Amino acid sequence: MKRFFKISRSLLVTYYAYMLEYRAELLLWALSGSLPFILMGVWTQAAQQGNFGLSSIDFARYFLAVYLIRQLTVVWVIWDFEREIIDGKLSFRLLQPLDPVWHHIWSHIGERFARLPFIVGLVSFFFILYPSAFWIPSLSNLGLFAIAAMCALGLQFLIQYTLAMFSFWTEKASSIQELIFLVNLFLSGAIAPLELFPAELRSIAQWTPFPYIINFPASIITGLKVDLVHSFGMILGWFVLLSIVNRWLWRKGLKQYSGMGA
Repeated sequence: MKRFFKISRSLLVTYYAYMLEYRAELLLWALSGSLPFILMGVWTQAAQQGNFGLSSIDFARYFLAVYLIRQLTVVWVIWDFEREIIDGKLSFRLLQPLDPVWHHIWSHIGERFARLPFIVGLVSFFFILYPSAFWIPSLSNLGLFAIAAMCALGLQFLIQYTLAMFSFWTEKASSIQELIFLVNLFLSGAIAPLELFPAELRSIAQWTPFPYIINFPASIITGLKVDLVHSFGMILGWFVLLSIVNRWLWRKGLKQYSGMGA
């Protein structure tokens, strides 16, 4: 365990320093995720003209939370893994006494720390522009949000890393991710809170992993109604299922792998 923490610390420090070299790019990535603010303008206007059960302030807070959780859960492992397979760089990782996934995990965590100042600055700027939307979540909601956000990042990473395993058989596994992204965008609550969806569609969505990546943590921090037991239970269930599929594809993929030096 001591060795694991020592390796983890080294990887975190290394990847954090690496990400700091791309501060300007991180700022651009933080600014590029402005879709929630565009949708916020649409839904706040709609709330003034119709009855959706949420006020314009509720929509403003929800989509700010969506922006925040999307920044905290952005994942790119499938593109990195795909490039490692194509270039044969995975061969060097396999020579190390460490599962290659840990390099990807700590690079994502290190990037979160490097991105955090930009997120705080943009959220602060939002409240300057919309002071009426300012609110202070309760300590319990903040704690639950932190746990839900970490679970959402882990679930998002595991989904994409599992899809990345198809890089052993195809050079464009990222195309699968692009297809899944459209489903994720719709069912995750990034376009609208799930409680506005028709009951039948909402019931289907709740059995997929996508609502627990955005809608669940966003609803917690904004004080919307959530079923904590069902949500955390679904997250755990999807973690177990995806982990089993991921490890099975990994073992099959290594037999298929024929990169340079393999």
